[in-house]
Amino acid sequence: MRSGLMARRGAWLLGSLAVVLAVSGGGYAVLDRPAQDGGRQQRGDGLPPETAPVRRGDLSSGIQVDGTLGYAQERKLSAPGPGVLTWVAAEGSAVERDGRLYEINGKPVRLMYGATPMYRPLKAGDKGEDVKQLKRNLVALGFGTGLDAEDGTFTAGTTAAVKRWQKAHKAPETGEVAKEDIAFASGPQRVKRSDSALGDEPGPGKPVLTVTGTERIVRFQLEAAKAGAAKTGDQVTVRLPDGTGATGKIDAVGGTAGTDDQNGGSGGGSGSGGGGGDKKAKVEVGVVFDRPGDVKGPDQSPVSVSLTGETRTGVLSVPVNALLALPGGGFGVQVVENGRARDVRVELGMFGNGRVEVTGGDLKDGMRVGVPKI
Repeated sequence: MRSGLMARRGAWLLGSLAVVLAVSGGGYAVLDRPAQDGGRQQRGDGLPPETAPVRRGDLSSGIQVDGTLGYAQERKLSAPGPGVLTWVAAEGSAVERDGRLYEINGKPVRLMYGATPMYRPLKAGDKGEDVKQLKRNLVALGFGTGLDAEDGTFTAGTTAAVKRWQKAHKAPETGEVAKEDIAFASGPQRVKRSDSALGDEPGPGKPVLTVTGTERIVRFQLEAAKAGAAKTGDQVTVRLPDGTGATGKIDAVGGTAGTDDQNGGSGGGSGSGGGGGDKKAKVEVGVVFDRPGDVKGPDQSPVSVSLTGETRTGVLSVPVNALLALPGGGFGVQVVENGRARDVRVELGMFGNGRVEVTGGDLKDGMRVGVPKI
């Protein structure tokens, strides 16, 4: 055994009863050190009760947080004009291009794809991005043969295409599109809920439906001080309600999501559960899936999200519970070789997944170090 590396053996850091490690940027801080004589378990022959291997490989500082499975781009659709609501798409249904969203006075409002809202009637001679969007939809639906979908002018060909579209729906063939005929949205829409009942008169600006995109996403919250752990583009793994995993990436970070006591501690991996006076601000994080069409699960169901965090490649690491609090300060591990045990001092690097990067002490891949028997 090394010549008096320590006059007295240190104590293993037995989980939360012994030490709390605050990890930031690959470093650590010891917030509570165990008694030097309270953590070491030894067999009668002086060897530790259990051992674990020193490993060389990649180490990630990723963390796991709680999130909520939902749908993208929630928005409200308001009535474009006065009238009575006579039909509305069912909650949970998906509406695609040219599908009915709702009807006012028996006249359908149909979905078309585009980013610019329907803010005016469209007729011959009009120009703009909304005209271009209309032409793109007419072409996609097969009514716009010969139209230049990248030209933002409502031409005679556009008028003819609109008449063909109207004829297909047994509507008056005016060749013009009224403001109340269509609603533009970025893509297929899922009806989250109806905000008006049949027979209501929503009127201009009053919501009829709350809709979302059809692609699944996850939202979770982080304390603002820890928001640096999530960066746009970072890869994540999501544990879904059925126990399967799905990969994705962080799509958005930002927007203060309130405080723990305001939100009841929900939605984030670091909330205190609310009601305890915790005023820590939260930042909302959005995740999109690599294969959103494969993701199943009820809306607003809980999921867990594993953030990759920083990764160190080719480093030596040991289980965190192999660390010893050495007399006089510092850390070490107990190396077991040839039926004997010796303490060696180590320097700590990054923590992750229950392991810690270590250097020093002539450690090598495959060596065995002592761990407590819990």
